[in-house]
This record gives sequence, C-alpha cells and structure tokens, in this order.
Amino acid sequence: MADETVRKIIHVDMDAFFASVEQRDDPALRGKPVAVGYPAARGVVAAASYEARRFGVRSALPSVTALRRCPDLIFVSPRFDVYRAVSQQIHAIFADYTDLIQPLSLDEAYLDVTANKQGIATAWATAKAIRARILAETGLTASAGISYNKFLAKLASDHRKPNGQFAVTPDMGAAWVETLPVARFHGVGPVTAQKMKRLGIETGADLRAKTMAFLTEHFGNSAEWYHAIARGIDERPVNPNRERKSSGSETTFNRDLIEPAEIEAGVLRMADDVWSWCEKRQAFGRTVTVKVKFHDFQIITRSRTLSGLVDSEGALRDVSLGLIRSVYPVPKGIRLVGVTVSKFEARPIHEEAELPLAPA
Repeated sequence: MADETVRKIIHVDMDAFFASVEQRDDPALRGKPVAVGYPAARGVVAAASYEARRFGVRSALPSVTALRRCPDLIFVSPRFDVYRAVSQQIHAIFADYTDLIQPLSLDEAYLDVTANKQGIATAWATAKAIRARILAETGLTASAGISYNKFLAKLASDHRKPNGQFAVTPDMGAAWVETLPVARFHGVGPVTAQKMKRLGIETGADLRAKTMAFLTEHFGNSAEWYHAIARGIDERPVNPNRERKSSGSETTFNRDLIEPAEIEAGVLRMADDVWSWCEKRQAFGRTVTVKVKFHDFQIITRSRTLSGLVDSEGALRDVSLGLIRSVYPVPKGIRLVGVTVSKFEARPIHEEAELPLAPA
C-alpha cells in the first residue's frame, strides 16, 4: 500500500467496549464473565466480555438465555454517560492522525489516513500508534483493520480480535474475500445469509461466481453491492459529515401489556427520549414510526409522514399516540414498543420553536 494513489483506510473497533470499561473501572470484574444489561426476565445483554463470550453470551441475547448459558455471569447496569465520555477521548486521538473520521457507533470508526497527517511511514504503523495511544490514555484495547477500502478494512478488524490488527493489501483483497463466509460480509444480515445459502452461496467465491443477472433476479437493488464486494471493490469514501437518517428508541416491558393506558405510557416515554435527542442535535424529521412487538415476537409498524417538520415534543407525542391507537384493540400482549423519527430536514430559519410557558 505504498502507492500514493491507493486509499489507506483503517477501521478501529474497540474490544468488548462497554464490558471492558466496566472491567477497567472495577478490578473485581477482571477475568470474569461480565454482561452489561439487566438480569430481568425481559432484559437483554447490551455487551459481553470475552470471558462471557466463551459461553456463547452475545449482545442482544435475552438475559435469561445468557444466564442459562453462563450461570456465573455477572450483570452490570449500563453507564452510557461514561461510555460516551470514553468514546470522546478515543475520537480525540483519531483526530491527531486524520481529519477524515466517520464514526459508526461509540466504539468503532473508519479513518482515512491517506493524507498521512503525522508523517508515519505506513498505514500499518499508524494503526499501531493509534491503538497504543488508546491503551495508554484509556486503559482499553482496540483492534484495527487496514485496507484500501472500507468494506475490507471492516472485515480485517475482526480478523485478529481482540487487541490485534490485520491488513488486506490491494494484491490480496479479491482473493481473500473469496475465502470468507458471506455471513461475515457487511450488508449481508442473517436473513440474507440464509437466502444465499439456499441459493448455493456460502463463500465469497460462491458469490463471485454468480452473474449480475442472477443477483438482480434474487436480490434486486442490492445486486450491484454484492457483485462489487465479491471482488473486493468498495468505492465509498470515508465521510466525516455523514448525516444521520433517523433517531429511535424502544423499550421492552417487564410483562406483556394489553391495557391502552400502560401501552401509551411506554410510547410516550420513547417519544420523549427521541425528542431529547432531536432537540439536542437540532435534527427534525417529517416521518414518525411506531414499532410494536407482540409476545410471540411478531413485529408490526405504523408510520405517518407530515407535510411539515415534527419540531415540538407535543407534536411528536400526538403523532405517536395516534399511531399506537391505530392498532387497538390489540390482538395479543405487547412486549415492546418503539418510536422513530426519520426524513430529517433543515428547519427553516424563520421557524422557531415556541418557548414553554412558565408554570403558574
């Protein structure tokens, strides 16, 4: 990757981030199976330490299942304010090495180091320097993938986890992709992976062997993406100004709900949570979606797109209530509700939110 015309992309991914922060801050947790989340009947695992992962404990796993797999699992309540603060430290380190940073979440980001801000000899050495800084300043380990595009860099960062790094060079990229299971590819979720398996596609080589016509027939608009990544091709730039397309929040109830008042209370809490984010970021959308998951895990959604922006908490609450009421009477118990705002647009300068009235 010495060729100056080749982009140099690093994907940095923190190792078991939430759980590692908890183990860092509480020495009694080190070396033990830790799950960030709540052990309640309806709880889910937000993150798991590597000690817990050996038992098959993963994020999004129901807490009861996690405890069944690992009876000694230690649950720790999440501290998102701490995770955000540590994430800010990490991103400040990134900024010393490049101006092109595209965060994906609190614990991972793409970095384009082609411009070589620090004058370090190679992208490999840059990744090592970044990981060393993260360890020294936060006490946490990170893994990194280095390649000539984002798709390969993200794949590579998972190849030497935890606390390692791996590079995919231009002369090996296409051949390396052929050896991997398609289930590992970004953009191929569990459902798509199963569909591909039914079609005889299990590896990158299998995917590359399919014609564009075949991929279009079976995967529609995603065909071009699958055709490209099977050849190690990804032209997407690292975009530090990537706009967020939606903001949502959801909650799982402690028990299945039937009563409208209880269901609506949950919807309103989620609407208020989303509004807090929208107000803080000054991001306002026109579409509101309410998600409902029933006790048998059937999921339905109801959406409404307004002619103007949802630019007040009251408006978001009203639309959300209208959407949840459209599913009454509920045919079965509800275990989860969520609210999402999307189709963000800039608020016209002349539109100003009304100040709340002072309490009488």
